[in-house]
Formats: sequence, C-alpha cells, structure tokens
Amino acid sequence: MTRKPTRRRFLKGAAITAAAGAVAAPAVVRAEPMVLKMQAAWGGGIFLENARSYVDRVHAMAGKDLKIDLLAVNSVVKTSQMQDAVHRGVLDAAHYVPAYWYSKSKAASLFGTGPCFGWSSQEVLGWIHYGGGQALFDELMADLGLNVISFFNSPMPAQPLGWFKEQITDASQMDGLKYRTVGLAADVLLEMGMSVVQLPGGEIQPAMKSGLIDAAEFNNPTSDRDFGMQDVSKHYHLASFHQSQEFFEVTFNKRKYESLPAELQAVLRYASEAENSNFYWHNTKRYAEDLEKLRAQEVNVYRTPDSVMSAQLVAWDKVIGRISAEDPFFAKVVASQKAYAKEVMNYLNLNQPDYKLAYRHYFG
Repeated sequence: MTRKPTRRRFLKGAAITAAAGAVAAPAVVRAEPMVLKMQAAWGGGIFLENARSYVDRVHAMAGKDLKIDLLAVNSVVKTSQMQDAVHRGVLDAAHYVPAYWYSKSKAASLFGTGPCFGWSSQEVLGWIHYGGGQALFDELMADLGLNVISFFNSPMPAQPLGWFKEQITDASQMDGLKYRTVGLAADVLLEMGMSVVQLPGGEIQPAMKSGLIDAAEFNNPTSDRDFGMQDVSKHYHLASFHQSQEFFEVTFNKRKYESLPAELQAVLRYASEAENSNFYWHNTKRYAEDLEKLRAQEVNVYRTPDSVMSAQLVAWDKVIGRISAEDPFFAKVVASQKAYAKEVMNYLNLNQPDYKLAYRHYFG
C-alpha cells in the first residue's frame, strides 16, 4: 500500500538527506594566505608607488594564497639595516637599491650604480638575466654569508647630475664642491676633487638650504620636485655618468622564499619582471611632466657639459683600476660586464637610428 506523503514525513526525509550529505561532503577549510612583511626604503613619493605596484602584481598573480604587507621607510628598521633584517628574518623582504648597502662590498654597487660601459640600465638588467650577472650576485651573497635572494627590476633613466648654486659650464667648477650622492659614485666624484656627503633622500633639501652641502642629486625630476629642491636652487643639470644605470632590488629572506610552494616562488620572480616594463612606461612619463613643472617654477634646466662627463669617465677608470687591484671578485664582475656591453652595444649602436635627429625634425 502506497503511503500518502505528509508534511511530517517530507521534513523527516529532508533532514535525513541533508545529514547524509553533510557526512558525504566534509566542510572545506580554506587556509589563510601566506603573509610576507616587506619594508621599502621609501617614505612616500613615486618610488613608494613603484614598490606598491610590484606588490599589486604579486597579489593579482597569487590570488588568495600570498599577501605582501608593504611597510614604509623606517617602519621596523633603518634603511641601512634592511638587508641585515631580511637576512635574520626580522623582515621577510625589502624594496631598495644595492647602493644602500654597498659598504659591505664595493662590488655591490656594480649591480646598478657601477661604471657606464656605453650601456643603460636596460642593458645592465639584460646582463643580469642573460649575461651571468644573477649568478655573480648570488655568488656575492654566498661569500658574504647572507641568507637572501634578490630580483632586480625597473630600469631607471640616467640620474641627473643635480642641483647647483650656479650653472656648471666646465669640469673645473666641480673641484671642492660639497656634494651629496651614494654608492660608488661617491668614489668617482671624490676622484674629481669634490667633497662627498652621503645623506638619505629626505635630508638633501634641508642640507642644501642650510649650506651643509653646495650641490646634490637624488634620482629624477619627480622626486627632486617632491623634495622641494626648486626652493633651494634654480640650476638643474640633467645627464651624468655618476649613476647612469640604476634599478630596484627586491630581496627576500632565502629560507622563507624557499619554503614557499614553487608556484608562489615563481609569482615573486615574474612579478618583478612584469614591474620592469611598467616602471619604465609609468616613470618616464611622470619625470617628463615634472620637468616641465620645474621649468614653470623658474628652474633653469641644462644638459651637463661634455667636459664634466668626460672627466667622470676618467675618474671611473681610476676607481675601477684601484678597486679591481684590491678585490678579485670586483674585477671578475667588471670583466663580465665589459664583455656583455661590448657585444650588445656594438649591435645596438650600429642598429639604432639617431632619435635626436627625428626629434629635431618634428619638434625643433
């Protein structure tokens, strides 16, 4: 006999079915994302924007599996202590430049603030990726006993010679000037007879205003304008060989990095390569815009005279020779860079048209 369905029988059956389903399909517990604590060497401005852009790419590629907590300058340690903090695991990562820790090894400055062998930061990054540069950097980390792994990105245009109290028309005017820079550039400008002071970016403008220094550079028109350099000088010189090819270093605690799944390690690496292109497109546009804003604030903009840049190359030769004689590893890196630059720039110099010729044709 078929039993007639009733509301009670229907609800009872539904409850049994639901209970059986609950047993058959256990609840899925989502793991919390891995969080990496990264401190940047930047308190604000366009470079902190660049650091955030790298982090955004990591988040877009990693989804819910990995998060980077980006901290501004001095949040946990001072800039000069960042590499040690990553090494010890106090920080998981850092976003800065090798010139900020080159005191541990002069060779560090070759990875971004070294001599110009006729190449730009784009070609130096090519050497790192395809000319043996990354292997040499990893060798340096091992020699220094540092538990870090680093990726390089964001090819910076050549840094301006900077801000002066008067127009520089000849290299002889550089002699005796108190000047701010960092890295191996300090050795080069000392060789040219300057007195060099190494200061953090935020201290440059006050130092020039007070007379502690006579002249200074930081990196680019946007950052210089943010610092207010136009308020302490009206003479701005673009183009220089003192730091003509620099880029960012994104460094991770090696044990932490190697503990990540392979796909997340790949995200951190390839997000660096993705940010490489974005930086150049984004920053060159901003630098061009801010240079025009500086002109509108009655800043005199000059191209650094050839006599100064020729004197810089002579000074570089002396610095390279002296340090190479003292440090075989430094000499090995220089030899590797020269071999790459000679081959690659031979092709590029033969192949590239004169872009200035086309610019003058259209814009005067």
